[in-house]
Formats: sequence, structure tokens, C-alpha cells
Amino acid sequence: MFTHLSVYKRSFSFGLVAGCVLVFLSLIGFIAIIGQIVFGARFLTMPQYAIMIAICGFLAGLIAISRRQDEAGDWKPVLAIGAFTGLGTGILMILFSLAMDFIRTGGADPRTYLVKLSPQLLELYLFDAHWLIAAGLYLAALIAGGLLAGVFIKAVIQADWRKNLMERGKQQVNQLKTLPVVLKLQANKHANPIMIVVALVLLFLMPYVWGSYWNYVMGTVGIYILLGLGMNIIVGLSGQLVLGYVAFFAIGAYTMGLMTSPVPLGISLGFWPALVASVITAALTGILLGLPILNLRGDYLAIVTLGFGEIIRILIKSDSLTSLTGGPKGLRNIAKPTLFGMNFSSDVNFMHLILVGVLVGIFIAYRLQNSRTGRAWLSIQGDQIVSRATGVNSYFYKILALALGAAFAGVGGAIFASRNQFTGPEDHILMVSINVLCLVIVGGMGSLPGVVLGSFVLKGIPELLRDLTDYRLLVFGILLVVMMIARPEGLWPSGRPRIAEILQNRKIPLDEPSEEVPA
Repeated sequence: MFTHLSVYKRSFSFGLVAGCVLVFLSLIGFIAIIGQIVFGARFLTMPQYAIMIAICGFLAGLIAISRRQDEAGDWKPVLAIGAFTGLGTGILMILFSLAMDFIRTGGADPRTYLVKLSPQLLELYLFDAHWLIAAGLYLAALIAGGLLAGVFIKAVIQADWRKNLMERGKQQVNQLKTLPVVLKLQANKHANPIMIVVALVLLFLMPYVWGSYWNYVMGTVGIYILLGLGMNIIVGLSGQLVLGYVAFFAIGAYTMGLMTSPVPLGISLGFWPALVASVITAALTGILLGLPILNLRGDYLAIVTLGFGEIIRILIKSDSLTSLTGGPKGLRNIAKPTLFGMNFSSDVNFMHLILVGVLVGIFIAYRLQNSRTGRAWLSIQGDQIVSRATGVNSYFYKILALALGAAFAGVGGAIFASRNQFTGPEDHILMVSINVLCLVIVGGMGSLPGVVLGSFVLKGIPELLRDLTDYRLLVFGILLVVMMIARPEGLWPSGRPRIAEILQNRKIPLDEPSEEVPA
């Protein structure tokens, strides 16, 4: 009994924490925006808002029950945990409704301090009634959501029919793997190349179907994949936390602009020579940055590189360099690429260029990661002192990681500037570095498929939810916290090569383990 009381007390405390989060999300208008997206409505009705509150209680109860799953196995404890969590959240929402009623009766304009809290939203939060009625509705909806979470855990997650269904599914998959057709395909050495060719053909046909808008969105995703591949080398493989990565992106973009734009330098080079110049300039910048700071580690390295990124942004924005960088106005009329006399004037052509760049970048990153250089980076990331003791020149490999990562950013910046035919200081703010770092972390540190998946999650999916633009930082924070708790290794974690696989790839026979004679 006392054990159960302690569990319920902790569940109530967790409900109070969830209530604080729910109050915060309500004050900034996040719950209302999500409700409008869920119901496809321009304005939420009172029943729809009550359903959203019940969903919040359901989610809070689900998390609370999952945290106490070992201590509550029967129906009664599970339902009680959900109810106590909803009760804790409901108490905070009662205080919230009291505060909203105080603002309404006082006649104050809540938007003076909270921009999103309009009078219409204030009435919605009070269910257009007295605060006592609103408090009762909040409490009932949250407790009902918590109880529903308990029912869902016991009737679905922990149910025998679900376990049996999962077992049957595994058996069916195993049976499919043993089919003669599947075995023949696995044994056929031409099957994988044919599948890759088919996938590439479909990939290159998709831009004709997407249309201009989605070609632009997918092109942005592709550019961030290139940036993520470079950041993955620096952070995911060599373990150097660089927060000024946007500086290399800016250097690549401005090099492309200065080399191809008719003003201010009037060089007017073609796209391809300017692309090579962008890559070389960005790589040299990475080397020059790395030479004096590679003895720094962790937070110190992050702060120094963060300062470097801000210095580059301020320089390209400053009035003193307006004659060179265009100042706040940026550079315009940046040249587009040409190939065999064909101008890349359409979004389809540019999408094909970005696809080629992404495929080449993935190939280079894959070869690097699975080479001696990649293993040296992984050893430095694991323990720099031990890697030095085993003969790894950590100074050289860290410089190499910075140079190669900066080169990838230079390619992304050059393509970005050429596609938009413009680049300016606002394109190279700190948020670009944060976005790239987030996609590497969310996708999986050191994982190439994770970089691609993270780019789609953080740059592609937000385009489907354009109403959440004002809450992008909040969504990033929530996503990172959820990732650290649920999948700390990322959506697609990287696999580390085993010594047996390395020896087999090198055609080195492995000795059979000898059988031990029992004493």
C-alpha cells in the first residue's frame, strides 16, 4: 500500500510538471495552433479545445505510466497513475483559468505582454463561461485523458493480442525471407546494382512531378544534406563541437557571388570555376581556423567557433565592406550553371544538380567514413589521448576533418547562392548552424542515412506545418529533448564496424575458436 502511495505521489508531482508545461504552451498559443492544424479549422470551437486538453492529459498520463511501468502492472495501479497525473495537471490548469478570469475581468489587454494571447483566445481558454466552470472542465478533461492513457496501456500496449500479432508478423517476415524468389534475388550479384539504378531513375524523374514549390523545398533539403554531411564529419566522426559552421557556408556563397556577379568585382566567371573556388576557399578557411584552436575541446571549442561565425556575419553585413560584399543588400545577379550549352534556368534542372551533388557527397562521405581516415576520426572521438598513444596523428586528422567539413559547406553555399541568384547576411545567421547541428543529432551522430533522414525531418516536414513557423525553436527544443530521452543515438543510429567484419573484408582468415575441455 505504501509503495502504491509513493507511486501515486510521484505521478501527482509529474502531473504538476506537465501542468506547468501545458500552461506555458497555452500562453504562447501553441496548443491553439496545434488544434487548428489537427481539426483543419481556422478557429477552434469549445468542444475541439476540450478534446485538445484531453489529448494533453492522455500524453501526460502515457509518459507517467511508462515511467512507472515496473511498479504498476495491474489495471488498478495503472488507472490510478493516469488519474493522479491528470489531477496534478488539472490543478495547474485551475490556477491558469483563475488567472485568465482575472485578466478578463480587469479589462487589461493580454497582448501587451503575451502577443499570441488575443481576447478571442482568452475566451476560448475560459470556455466562454465562469472560471469555476472552466476549472471543472479542465479537471474533468485531464483526468479523463489520464484514465484513457491507462486503458490504452493495458488494452493495447500490454495486451496479449498485440504480442501475438507482433509474433505472427515476425514469423511472416521470416517466411518471406525464405521464399525461393527472395533467396534467388539475394544470391544474384546483379540484383543490388539493378535496384540502385531503378531507384536513381525514379529519383531523377521525381522533380518533373513535384512542381516548382516542392522542387524548391526538396532543393533546400538537399542543400542541408550537403551541410549535414560536412557537419557529420566534424562533429559526428571527429568529435569537434563547431557552432560557427555557418561561416563556411557563407564563405562558399559569397565566393560564388563575387566570382560570378557582374558587381562589385566584375570577374564574371562561370559557375563551375566559381564552384571550385568556393570549395577551395571554404576548405582553406577551415584549415586556418583549425590551426590555432585545435588544442581546445568541448565548450571552449564551441564558443570560439561560435564567435568566428558571428565575426563572418558581421563583416559581410558591415558598411565598411559594402563595396566588396554589398553590405546588408547582399550580392545579386549570381550566375546559374551551364552544361554543354544548356542553362540551368528551370527548377527541375537545378533539382537535378542538387541531386547529383548530394549523391556525390554521400559517396565521398561513405568512402571517408569506412577508410583508415574514418577509423582515425572515430578513435579521436572516443579518446584523443588513447588514439595518440596508438600512433594516430590527432592534430592532422582534426585539421583534415575541419577542411573537409568546410568544403562540403562551401559546396552547399555555392549552390544555394546560384539557385537563388542572391546571397545576403540574413541567409547566414547562427540559426543555420543550429539547424545543421540539430539534424545531425536528430538523425544520428556519425550516421549517413541519419543525416538524410534528419534533413527531411527538420527541413522538409516543417513545410507541411507552415503555421508552426513562429514556434520552430520551441519545436526544435522539444524534439531534441524527446530524442535524448527516447532515442539518444538518433533516428537512424550509426553502426560501428566490428573487427571480424574488417578482417573478413580484407580476406584475412579468422581462427576457429577452440573448444574448452571441461574441468
